Amino acid sequence: MRRPRLKAALAVGAMALLAAACSDSATTSAGGDVPDGPTITIGAQDFGESAILAEVYGQALEAAGYPVEQQSLGGFRDVVYTSFDSGDINFTAEYAASALEFLNGGAGEASADAEATADALRTALEAKELVALEAAPAQDSNSFVVTPDTAEAKGLKAISDLTPDLRLGGPADCPENASCLPGLEKVYGLDLSDGFTPLDGGGPLTVAALEGGEIDVAILFSTDGTIADKGWVILEDDKGLINADNIIPVTSTEVADTYGDDFSALVNKVSAAMTTGKLAELNRQVTIELKDPADVAGEWLAAEKLVDAAS
Repeated sequence: MRRPRLKAALAVGAMALLAAACSDSATTSAGGDVPDGPTITIGAQDFGESAILAEVYGQALEAAGYPVEQQSLGGFRDVVYTSFDSGDINFTAEYAASALEFLNGGAGEASADAEATADALRTALEAKELVALEAAPAQDSNSFVVTPDTAEAKGLKAISDLTPDLRLGGPADCPENASCLPGLEKVYGLDLSDGFTPLDGGGPLTVAALEGGEIDVAILFSTDGTIADKGWVILEDDKGLINADNIIPVTSTEVADTYGDDFSALVNKVSAAMTTGKLAELNRQVTIELKDPADVAGEWLAAEKLVDAAS
């Protein structure tokens, strides 16, 4: 159920390159010099949110004086790790639970515990000479979504508030998927199988069914721009059914070791500012308003005071 161009950087990138050309070393936003090191080549998977996140981290690093390039991978997670292996990329924004289960062959180590899942991912990355920095609060995971009217009428705030009479819509594999109907029954003691409608994996069919009142509860991705656009309500996973797919930057040990604490601190600061709601809003601007990911990322970084707004 995990779903599986990039433009040149904005003016901040040009200014950073100009500054580097005028000096033997660049100066970080923390006031120190960026040591000589490899270009940070950021890989983006073939969906919009990945492109947005690549621009968010890339522009923040570039504004601080680090050499950055963007690389559109034209594929999904399997391409990410072959690209790390070949040296085509050395940085990407990953999803903790999904990355862990990809690397461990679906061993079931991921959980709703974000810290434990991130720690397990770090262990899995060691053999590849990769490291994961701090996870963002933002999670792009499967979520149970209702309209505000349904939430108010049924008193719904959390998944545990759901009742068997409600109609659920989601991907066709929901009856077999451990985080869908079987998980609802096992974790919440709730059987919604009678009212389940198979639709698509967080796509337009599910959106249309919820909007049209054909279902009461939809399974959508938590950072879907449609949720932000329509003001829909994500129900709290109060008993920990859904694995913690927090955004988590992954980079090579070479990059992390060469650039050291200032690099890690900057990346962690950007991650700390990114919540699920903020990422959904960035997705809304790209998918609904059709803005360019680079522009959306730059505006967000400036608004969060993570880069100089005048850059």
